Amino acid sequence: MKKILLAVSTVALLGLSVQASAGDFKVGKKIYDRAFGRGCGACHDIASNPQLIALIKSGDLKKASFATTLKEGKNGMPKAIDAIMAVGPVKKAGLDEEQAIDAVWSYLAQ
Repeated sequence: MKKILLAVSTVALLGLSVQASAGDFKVGKKIYDRAFGRGCGACHDIASNPQLIALIKSGDLKKASFATTLKEGKNGMPKAIDAIMAVGPVKKAGLDEEQAIDAVWSYLAQ
C-alpha cells in the first residue's frame, strides 16, 4: 500500500511540475511579446541587433548574465525588470522577479 501511495504521489508531483512549467513557458512568451508595450522582439528580432534567442541557444549568453542585464541594463539595453513585472500575466501568476526571469529564459531557450 505504501508503494502505491508513493507512486501516486510521485506521478501527481510530476504532473504539477509539468503544468507549472507549461504555465511559466506561456508567461515567458507573454513577457517577450509585451514588455515595454511593444515586446522585446522590437529590438531583439532585427538583423542589426544580436539575436537574443540564438545567443541563448548557443550557450554564448548565460542565464546569470541575462538576469543581470534585465535587472541593471547594459549598453543600449535599458533595465527591463520593471517592464517585465508590469506585464499582466506576470502579475496574475504572482511571479517574483526571479520566477519571471526564469519564465522568459525558458521561453527563449526552448
